[in-house]
Amino acid sequence: MLPARTLVGTLFLVAAVSSAAVPAATAEDECDLPEEMVREIRSYAPVADKIIRFVTEGKFKGRTWNKLAGFVDKFGSRIAGSQNLENAIDFMLNELRKEGLDNVHGEEVTIPHWVRGRESAKLLEPRMQTLPILGLGGSIATPKEGITAELLVVDSFDELHHHKEQAKGKIVVFNENYTTYGESVRYRDYAAVEAAKLGGVATLVRSVTGFSIASPHTGWQDYDSNVTQIPTASITIEDAQMLSRMFKRGEKLKVRLYMEAKTLPPAKSRNTVAEIKGKEKADEVVLVSGHLDSWDVGQGAMDDGGGAFVSWLSLAAIRKLDLRPRRTLRAVLWTAEEEGLVGAASYVEKHKSEEGKLNFVMESDEGTFTPQGLVFSGSKTAGCILKEVLKLTASINATNFQLEKNVGSDITLWTSKGLPGASLMNANEKYFWFHHSAGDMMTVEEPRALDLCTALWAVSSYVMADLSFGIPRN
Repeated sequence: MLPARTLVGTLFLVAAVSSAAVPAATAEDECDLPEEMVREIRSYAPVADKIIRFVTEGKFKGRTWNKLAGFVDKFGSRIAGSQNLENAIDFMLNELRKEGLDNVHGEEVTIPHWVRGRESAKLLEPRMQTLPILGLGGSIATPKEGITAELLVVDSFDELHHHKEQAKGKIVVFNENYTTYGESVRYRDYAAVEAAKLGGVATLVRSVTGFSIASPHTGWQDYDSNVTQIPTASITIEDAQMLSRMFKRGEKLKVRLYMEAKTLPPAKSRNTVAEIKGKEKADEVVLVSGHLDSWDVGQGAMDDGGGAFVSWLSLAAIRKLDLRPRRTLRAVLWTAEEEGLVGAASYVEKHKSEEGKLNFVMESDEGTFTPQGLVFSGSKTAGCILKEVLKLTASINATNFQLEKNVGSDITLWTSKGLPGASLMNANEKYFWFHHSAGDMMTVEEPRALDLCTALWAVSSYVMADLSFGIPRN
């Protein structure tokens, strides 16, 4: 297998950037669906209301929050390659079987196995101060004695190259301004490569977030096989700004950096799969998904425990109501998303022969705050169908429709090729405050919001799977 980020890196960045630049949605008057098609979709109003009431007011109320809280409190963080992730997958498979879902199984995936180890950074000159850090995924270690070096502090790649004569032998600090995640994440991804080209010995990168309470945020980064690898870690916004101010005053800054990070041989993991088998067109599939792995800090409750649990619990709610759509509803809980969509890439490759039977794909991986609707990628007709379906969720104010060229992260491997798909639109303005940090805890999640997300997911996936007509790709 190619290195994870080499395999799907371009799509991964496209997915991140898409949240920053959203084209306008198709105007209402551009939709001209046949009247019989519109009538059929609207006929689902009673079953949609039944699902919504059951999940938000009935016996299912609070279940998504309770199940997720029990899971993340039991297992905590679930980084790819860890035994803890595999234990969590075993637990999840057992839960899905207990729910009475069909065809519950794991599908083996070979994944990267990076381990953080102990790490620290300390400002030595002009004064002593501990700097909280989180090594970036895939980073190498420092020598056993650490690296002690002066700092070069820059605000951009352009500024780094402007001061290229000063970079040799320095720890390069990037204090990039945060604009959007899709734009600013390139510093986390490529800081080590750009600094190493100029002789830098390590990099410290300002966390990719717009808000901080002195908390570093981790994430994967990319080396270049033609450039010397150097250790790289994230630092807090506050420390990046402080070091920048001091450097611009002309003060000499020296830091000792110590990291034990290492990449072990590839490990085995599994994508987790469960279904409600279709009653008429069982070979056709509507797929809902989220990823079960997380980073090794916090609990991974938000990224992406919430998305994974909304996905499988939407099937559980449909099963509890004894509903069975025409097509198969399939939930896939991806493994090793954080290392570069590794589980999804494996699934797409193994199920290539079934691609023509995929009717619609959905993913929740940008928070499960109060839902607002769905973000869509696909043909005009498919978008118009989804708009009508979303009208069935008017009682929970989740009818918004947003058109993008690509959606989600894992499902970009399909939507980039024209398969219609959608991701959850939610009030996630604070998502990146907690993303990839120790703050990604169950405290971020709210019971009512999770109920609403589950209801939206269940209604939209069930109706898309049960319609008498397929969802057109062109």
